[in-house]
Amino acid sequence: MKNKRLTLVSLFCGLGGLDLGFHWEDFELLWANDLERHATESFALNFGFNPQCGDLAEIPIDDIPDSDIIVGGPPCQSFSLVGKREPSDKRGKLVFRFLKIIERKQPRAFIMENVPGIASSMINGIRLTEFLKKAYEDLGYNVTCMEIMASNYLVPQKRKRMIMIGAKDFVPVKPNSSLYARECYDLDFSSYDLSALAAIGDLGHCTKKGGLASYNDSKPSQFAELMRKGNDNSLTLHEQPRMSTTDATLIKFIPPGGNFQDVPDAVATGRILKFKETGGRTTTYGRLHPERPSYTINTYFRRPNVGCHFHYAEPRLITPREAMRFQSFPDYFQTVKAAQDKRNALIGNAVPPLMARALAWGIKKQLLEEVLDCEETIRLASGTAR
Repeated sequence: MKNKRLTLVSLFCGLGGLDLGFHWEDFELLWANDLERHATESFALNFGFNPQCGDLAEIPIDDIPDSDIIVGGPPCQSFSLVGKREPSDKRGKLVFRFLKIIERKQPRAFIMENVPGIASSMINGIRLTEFLKKAYEDLGYNVTCMEIMASNYLVPQKRKRMIMIGAKDFVPVKPNSSLYARECYDLDFSSYDLSALAAIGDLGHCTKKGGLASYNDSKPSQFAELMRKGNDNSLTLHEQPRMSTTDATLIKFIPPGGNFQDVPDAVATGRILKFKETGGRTTTYGRLHPERPSYTINTYFRRPNVGCHFHYAEPRLITPREAMRFQSFPDYFQTVKAAQDKRNALIGNAVPPLMARALAWGIKKQLLEEVLDCEETIRLASGTAR
């Protein structure tokens, strides 16, 4: 019983950020799914496991194997603060498909990941998170909703996510940051460097499209050492981003940690002038600060007007590999060839693997403690306890 691996089913797997975290905790992946072909092919490239490609709303639930835990992040565009938040968006209905699958498959535990904006969505006058929590509780689960900051789990990114965890045999709790860092990586979280410089400062010059870059001669941070493990000296996807002449001019006026407010009116675009007049998000035309974590890496990191995507030292946008570093994907991780926006969406939509491992580590400890408790009860009853 002790040696039996816990089993996993992954829905909406994407690039595999959640799955990589569970892989690091030695869960056995039985089945995975995603709608996008470039997602399932990238997943297969990295995991050697072929997910089923197709619309989960149309895949028979009986095709999904039983497992100890089911995880997934139903598409979040209809709930995101960045998106249009259309209540009629059919992608938002996939949270109910997730619910139906849990109802039918009855795993020991589940994790549903989404953007914090899901908590502001309503259904029949009730907050969607409360509606779902009640529905899962009616199925016999203890449910905990928690807002998690990725930077609390070794990820150099201020990325907030809403995590709903349900379990039959225990009450889920938020993973302890310091204990996770110590037990899984032998790191002292209180002295761990989460800065942008620590995240990407060891990466060498970026290359032309399709080229291989390398590391520079600087001493890698503790985070960089984690990311470099299992990789040789070559780096894919560290490619020079294209920038418009306008953006190349604007970045000259934005200091590290600055944003659109730093652009003089004389050279500002009409959009920036409007932001100044009506108010824009802090990250709009933002530039990374070398001593701070990045803001959320979204799917549009090749555009400066929707996030903090300017490099802190070089006059350019961040590369896909740098975006993957901020997401805590190891350097050996790849994507198959796809349109630029599709590839970037895979990266930006992913769950940071280091955060995912914290979730996997926490729920594994609780699942296995329940198993050990049962074994201890059996030994006591039989008089074989030592």
